[in-house]
Amino acid sequence: MPASRVISGIVAIAIALGMILLGGWYFTTLFCIIIFLGQREYFQLVQAKGIAPAARTTLVVSQIFLIISTFSHSLADAILPVAGTFICFYLLFQPTIATIADIAASILGLFYGGYLPSYWVRLRGLGTAEVANLPLNGYWPDSFDLKSMPEGLIITLLAFGCIWAADIGAYVFGKTFGKTLLSAISPKKTVEGAVFGVSASIGVAVLGAWYLDWPAWPLSGMALGLMIGIASLLGDLTESLMKRDVGVKDSGKLIPGHGGILDRTDSYVFTAPLVFYFVTLLLPLLA
Repeated sequence: MPASRVISGIVAIAIALGMILLGGWYFTTLFCIIIFLGQREYFQLVQAKGIAPAARTTLVVSQIFLIISTFSHSLADAILPVAGTFICFYLLFQPTIATIADIAASILGLFYGGYLPSYWVRLRGLGTAEVANLPLNGYWPDSFDLKSMPEGLIITLLAFGCIWAADIGAYVFGKTFGKTLLSAISPKKTVEGAVFGVSASIGVAVLGAWYLDWPAWPLSGMALGLMIGIASLLGDLTESLMKRDVGVKDSGKLIPGHGGILDRTDSYVFTAPLVFYFVTLLLPLLA
């Protein structure tokens, strides 16, 4: 593995752990920056295909999603149809008549780059308000016993750990033992790497479920790990599909050894809402 990739990965993990630990508006602010940069890369890919989306409008609306998600989940959900309608109106009254591709790319940018990632803000916010001990609704633990920390912090750390295990496991195992092509979308991905990556995610989730005393922890841990592993892989393949359609290797050059923000965060897009609803809806049913 190239040294630049390793160093960039360590720095990214350190930043991620810091923002997850602090939570509150600290988490939201840094996440807003990441989403803004990622959406810019998405719209650059779209514009390279000759499509003219409502990029600026979608960027602004997506930031509103993240901000509102910090203090109101239901209101954030209500904004989605309103924002989609506003974007369509915006495109209808442009000097140049918009195409179906312009509208579709804008709505996908809103959903993929704004709405789905907003669930990370919602997830991290679970239980934070009751224990916040820093300005801006932030949190700093008195001890590093995970069981004493707010639910949102623990679940977010567990979800990130599963994604890291899936990504690293698939990359290393696939490079070493991979022989069977997984998909023509991404020629470097192998079935062997994907299976090992999902298995690594399941392993981390089962350990987390056991440590946190979840109800039916072997079952709930396996379910969460399988879900995160597959969603992480699908997110990676989706971004690879976009890049392949445009004909580029990376979505950008911001992160040495990794490419752009999308190249580093594609595994997180589809994962957030699944984890959020698993914890808030399915896990209570097992109890």
